[in-house]
Amino acid sequence: MATASADNPVKEHPAAVTAVLSVVGYGLVVGTFLGYVPGTVFPDLSLAEVNLLSDAIALVNAVNVVVIAAGWRWIRRDEVRKHAVAMVASFALILVFLAMYLTKIGGGGTKEFVGPTFVYYPYLAMLAIHIVLSIVAVPVVLYALVLGLTHSPGELRRDTPHRRVGRIAAGSWLLSLSLGVVTYFLLNHLYGWEYVQSAATLVAVPL
Repeated sequence: MATASADNPVKEHPAAVTAVLSVVGYGLVVGTFLGYVPGTVFPDLSLAEVNLLSDAIALVNAVNVVVIAAGWRWIRRDEVRKHAVAMVASFALILVFLAMYLTKIGGGGTKEFVGPTFVYYPYLAMLAIHIVLSIVAVPVVLYALVLGLTHSPGELRRDTPHRRVGRIAAGSWLLSLSLGVVTYFLLNHLYGWEYVQSAATLVAVPL
């Protein structure tokens, strides 16, 4: 993605930068889930606002599926500039998703699936794959992005594993996002759910 080839610390140590960014991302999500991030950081959300955020998150993820697919198609056609724009846009959408997701969890809560058994277990399977892929894909996506932002197209092809890593990152993220959208519809529009307040919200409210 980068057009300049001048060396810099990020370019020289992409794995270390990826590790730091991954730890920060994991820390924010896990800390929010466990209530270690103070509830005052997030707005106090009503159930209606949680539902609105769920809809917005699903929309962002659906758009991101299209963006990643387009970026993948463009690089296969050797349209490097379009591919670069798509991948940066995809990462921006990931950050938007993360901000909304942390706000929903930290300021509101989660919804647990309530439906017939023949749907419940496939739902759990899809949700598990979605969660595992989203966790595992974080460092892979970040590594591909760091390489892309710090190397010229020629360097990416010649000196880095960007092509192989990018293929893994795009494939895993596409599947994760797609399953996330499917489980969203199953949970929010096709079957029932139960609302569970987040740990951060419960800590903030006196018993």
